[in-house]
Amino acid sequence: MEWIQSILFEHSAVQAVIVISVIIAVGLGLAKIHLYGISLGVTWVFFAGILAGYLGFSIDPAMLNFAESFGLILFIYELGLKVGPGFFSSFRKGGLNLNLLGLVTVLLGTATAIALSWLFATPMSDMSGILSGATTNTPALGAAQQALKQLGLSASGAALSCAVTYPFGVIGVIIAIIIVRKTMVRPSDIALPEDPDDHNTFIATFQIKNPAVYNKNIKDLASITPKQFVISRHWRDGNVSIPTSDMTLKHDDRVMVITKEEDLEAMTVLFGELESRDWNTGDIDWNKIDSSLVSRHVVISKPELNGKKLGSLRLRNNYGINITRISRSGVTLLATPGLVLQLGDRLTVVGKESQIDKVAQAVGNTVGKLKDPNLAVIFVGMVLGLIVGSIPIAIPGISVPVKLGLAGGPIIVGILMGKFGPNVHMVTYTTRSANLMLRGIGLSLFLACLGLDSGAHFVDTIMNGDGLKWVGLGVIITLLPVLIMFAVSLRWSKLDFGSACGMLCGAMANPMALNYANDTIPGDNPAVAYATVYPIAMFSRVVIAQILILTFLG
Repeated sequence: MEWIQSILFEHSAVQAVIVISVIIAVGLGLAKIHLYGISLGVTWVFFAGILAGYLGFSIDPAMLNFAESFGLILFIYELGLKVGPGFFSSFRKGGLNLNLLGLVTVLLGTATAIALSWLFATPMSDMSGILSGATTNTPALGAAQQALKQLGLSASGAALSCAVTYPFGVIGVIIAIIIVRKTMVRPSDIALPEDPDDHNTFIATFQIKNPAVYNKNIKDLASITPKQFVISRHWRDGNVSIPTSDMTLKHDDRVMVITKEEDLEAMTVLFGELESRDWNTGDIDWNKIDSSLVSRHVVISKPELNGKKLGSLRLRNNYGINITRISRSGVTLLATPGLVLQLGDRLTVVGKESQIDKVAQAVGNTVGKLKDPNLAVIFVGMVLGLIVGSIPIAIPGISVPVKLGLAGGPIIVGILMGKFGPNVHMVTYTTRSANLMLRGIGLSLFLACLGLDSGAHFVDTIMNGDGLKWVGLGVIITLLPVLIMFAVSLRWSKLDFGSACGMLCGAMANPMALNYANDTIPGDNPAVAYATVYPIAMFSRVVIAQILILTFLG
């Protein structure tokens, strides 16, 4: 039996893998348990880790630190990579509002911590740890510890108070999500996933009634207005055709135009008369609009096309077809000539069946080739993320430079790689299943190691000294700002429930709660809102942690 004792308790690489794997397996097994329809999901891995630490299991500290850090980096980077393609468009539409709400959440939590510190005579050295644990923000704890050491003060109280308040910080946001869903959320607050073909474009038909465009070709027409549009079909005397850039428009011609909904009025002024039919419902059979043209989707799967501009392929001129829309990670984009293509883009092609077959061959249209993720780019992105996270940022009035850390740097680089990687011919595409797998592995590693690290002294710290008081204060700091901001977000800012969850998960730096929201709320709104808010919220918490120490103890 000595060999069993050896592989479970004697520190080695094998023992570390076994202990972490057992913790993850047990936690994911418990995640399948539902009470009254509710499950904490992957957060059970964290509690399995605490139990293992309490029972005396441990692994080599260097291996523990590596596995915990690697898991967090992998999860955060893959999250950024996933939301990158749609991040900037969502930021333009609602990012300012989301970040303002996130910053208010951060400031409300800070004000609560200051008030509780005064009411319960808790030193700010301890309260900084409570605030870091209640908001699951270890970079903020590190910043507070640095500030304490700079003042010649002990940082042990901050570390202990963070350790005992962290577990409820993990589940507190999840509990708040459950409470709000049961008490505040109306069916209209939960935005259903939109059809990718109707996400960011609007389809309308017009009759040419504007004399200013008579006898002008489509190329000249595009130069008249700064608005972007694509003409997918052209009718004249009952005959339909695929328009080319040289096609001349005549009085009473009909055109089908793909544009953005906010540009509809400008398009009406340009063409003349908007027809009443709604082409944006999900029940239209595009192949029955006319007998000679069909509409199909083809997928960019040839690596050599990654990063090329749509216009450079000359598909319209070579094959007599029209590309009307491009779907990318759930976001539908206008098929303009300057659009940079990415591997995995889905093109909506209108034309004759035989010609569309040729287009499919030209772009690949082989989904099987996309199943293998480009691992080299993933690791290059993680390295760049760590470099960005290590850059010291000087803040006036703060003597210690601030860093984005292990989480802030990778999510920023992940977003940038997901959006702009193809511009420099980097293949950043991964299938949804591959992305979920990598994110799941990363989050499970992080939670298992985090729980194992805090489990050994968890019960002892709570039962002795100020442990119970710290836990109580942490509960207030976690729940009060989140519940208040849920009400503000849903009722005053009119956010949908998914975006509100993602915003608060990002403001509270809580990837575990985000994972719960992703599992229980349809669509990508939680992940996009999280990625929008997280960098600024995390950065502000790191700065605030140092300000609190230097202001109240300096």
